[in-house]
Amino acid sequence: MSIFRPSRREILSLAATAPALALPALSASQARAQTLGAPAAANPAHFRFQLGDVTLTVVSDGHLEVPANGLGINADPAEVTAFLESYFLSTEVNYSHTNHLVIETGEATVLVDVGSGNRFQPTSGRLLDNLDSAGIDAGAITHVVITHAHPDHIWGIRDDFDEAIFPDAAYYIGGTERDFWLQDGLVNTVPTEMQQFVVGAVNSLNVEGADWSLMADGTEIVPGVRVIDTPGHTMGHMSVVIESGGKQLIALGDSMNHAWMSTVRPEWVSGFDMDADLTVATRKRLLDMAATDRMAVLGYHFPFPGVGHIARDGDAFRFVPALWQW
Repeated sequence: MSIFRPSRREILSLAATAPALALPALSASQARAQTLGAPAAANPAHFRFQLGDVTLTVVSDGHLEVPANGLGINADPAEVTAFLESYFLSTEVNYSHTNHLVIETGEATVLVDVGSGNRFQPTSGRLLDNLDSAGIDAGAITHVVITHAHPDHIWGIRDDFDEAIFPDAAYYIGGTERDFWLQDGLVNTVPTEMQQFVVGAVNSLNVEGADWSLMADGTEIVPGVRVIDTPGHTMGHMSVVIESGGKQLIALGDSMNHAWMSTVRPEWVSGFDMDADLTVATRKRLLDMAATDRMAVLGYHFPFPGVGHIARDGDAFRFVPALWQW
């Protein structure tokens, strides 16, 4: 079993107490890759669609900017660079979206993950504002499901008074995930650069106002919404499956954390994948399941809105973005 962890460079650029990431000047390869720039005014930050009788809305928490050398850490760096360039992506900075799912079904409104809040990168923490822009009342959230306890998925759980931001919601997390982060003395057994992750997870899981229900493989949150075990990225990582009208969608969380690399080269892992072998096995299982059953997928770090399908491509797979409809 291979255990990976982020490099010190990655952690220092991400940690809540660290300054904002200072981006290097564009190299010649970056200038060729990044031919499109951001608009002067913000683009819409939500995307709403139907799955059978269920209304789904993808709401952005912003984006992360992390060193691209954290991608494909078990592959030849030259091959990873060539891969990124072939997809017109920067070889220095991984610009990573953060796509949250709101599920409206029956009397329930389920939110998957709570974002970074103001404790992580300055480019993230937009979830509450973007929920409001999408016409979703934060007070109407009835259930909160956490895929795993990394900063960009759970640190936004508490407000400036250290109280849960959705006090009336029911909170869910995998039992294995919770037990991992809350094990006695964990902060003293991990490398120094990982201690911030542990402290942040513990503080988030112990937040006042969140009474946790622990999930296992197959736990049903509300009718038509269940979770499945997808370990590897973290030891208790879970994904969310929505089913309605004979159609299915998997909210992948970070089981696949790059739209092209995780599908075309699923054997390549990132520095944030805890168990490389388990990550790859889980990823290949999900790719086969989504392609075989023609299930829709939502990638948390895929380009917004992150919704699409998985298609077979010879012996490999590829991500096919969904058609945007008005």
